[in-house]
Amino acid sequence: MTLQDFSTRINPSSPVLEPGIAAALQQIVTPHLSDNLHRQVGVVGLKRYNQTGKLVGTAVTVKTRAGDNLYIYKAMTMLEPGHVLVIDAAGDVSNACIGEIMKKYLQQRECAGVIVNGAIRDVAAFENDNFPCYARGNVHRGPYKEGPGQINVPVSIGGQVIEPGDVIVADEDGIVCFPVEQAPALIAAATAHAHKEEKIMNEIASGATEQSWLHPVLAAKGLS
Repeated sequence: MTLQDFSTRINPSSPVLEPGIAAALQQIVTPHLSDNLHRQVGVVGLKRYNQTGKLVGTAVTVKTRAGDNLYIYKAMTMLEPGHVLVIDAAGDVSNACIGEIMKKYLQQRECAGVIVNGAIRDVAAFENDNFPCYARGNVHRGPYKEGPGQINVPVSIGGQVIEPGDVIVADEDGIVCFPVEQAPALIAAATAHAHKEEKIMNEIASGATEQSWLHPVLAAKGLS
């Protein structure tokens, strides 16, 4: 394999999530997923640009030179409905990789959303829509189209390695990802977590001075 082969790999996209799994994840907030992933995983440092809309889907990853979107163009043609376009543009915000025209095309392809470790532009188009978009920043300068790039390879974004085919869930609190085989167990754990928190909310609403979720924790640390 030559050096050129390493810099321009294009691998097939993974199958999208089963509809039942995707529907279940639409009902789960990212903090409940994060809490059941040991509170140590997930993307940090990206801004959510859409004002409404939940992101659930399967990662199609792109690794590209900073400020270059040639291989993003190619990846867009490989999307199926339910895929999430995950772009590692080296975290650079000197030139935008995605803008309104590409957003429109992604929506036409029924892409579930886009995550950019780099910059976008045409911010108003994203803010006034429910198409999920998370990016490192924004800038008016446009991209180059020269390459090199790689598609459907592991990428690193905001402290998280994302593998092609990983499940992506994102909302107003942030972005989490995990292997698809973990989805059923994680859905069950997060659902139980939500029920537990509902009981706590009811306990708080009762006005009881002694709270089962609070005072035992303090007592265990000698702070009762």
